Amino acid sequence: QVQLVESGGGLVQAGGSLKISCAASRRAFSINIMAWFRQAPGNEREFVAAISKSGSDTNYADSVKGRFTISRDNAENTVYLQMNSLKPEDTAIYYCAARGAGGVYSYTAPREFAYWGQGTSVTVSS
Repeated sequence: QVQLVESGGGLVQAGGSLKISCAASRRAFSINIMAWFRQAPGNEREFVAAISKSGSDTNYADSVKGRFTISRDNAENTVYLQMNSLKPEDTAIYYCAARGAGGVYSYTAPREFAYWGQGTSVTVSS
């Protein structure tokens, strides 16, 4: 069974940093692409970042490029999102997602990811 469990969310001031994690079951981590999405109240779920199985390819939404870094540790079956220079508009529930095939640049819509975590809340105060 594929399981993804996020952790590390919390409250941070604007300009601060936060690192969230997604622990995946072994079967889940054999999946090719891992990604982060986020959903703010009243908004649709949106793509944040994705990383290939090897970690050599990454893709970011324009809104987070240069501030967020996605990484993965295959030995620990974990994917991370380091968030720096946080802004109030980054406030959202952050979801970890996975899919079995394809490239990090080809899939950025939530419907294209089969597996999801329960989410972790990130709040950025102004």
